[in-house]
Amino acid sequence: MAKQLNTTRKQKNGILAQLARLEQLPMEELKIRWQALFGNEPPVANRKYMVKRLAYRIQEIAHGGLPDEAKHRMRRFLEEEGYDELGRPGAKPKPKTNPQPVAGTVFVREWDGEQHEVRAVGNGFEYRGKQYRSLSAVAREITGTRWNGPKFFGLRDGVNVKVKESDERM
Repeated sequence: MAKQLNTTRKQKNGILAQLARLEQLPMEELKIRWQALFGNEPPVANRKYMVKRLAYRIQEIAHGGLPDEAKHRMRRFLEEEGYDELGRPGAKPKPKTNPQPVAGTVFVREWDGEQHEVRAVGNGFEYRGKQYRSLSAVAREITGTRWNGPKFFGLRDGVNVKVKESDERM
């Protein structure tokens, strides 16, 4: 057991020594280490970034990385908050709205000077007495061209439309 602890201490000291050396390595050596540890060219020529990533990778190899579940949760969080896989802002966040409106919801949209009303029903949408599977199909019927239905009816990008309460309870 004492020998096992001693080996672990030696390994730990070796890892710490590698981490400390990273700060002193010239850029060319950092690139060589990157290729050895990651198997590809470094994505950027930023010294500070490379030292941090190399330090993480050395520890990851020695001690094991994050569990897959933790990686999945972090990726999902980043996407929901509008960050890319590297944690940089600006990625398009996923919409946090319920994609299907509640049955009975009536969408009102003016198009070419005419007011159009569409009612959400259990299995799609109703427009002028006819059933449609999607808002996009209704938008196509109204405009004669292909549209993103939720966008056309103001569920995205703040198009000026009205949603009124249904007169009848479903």
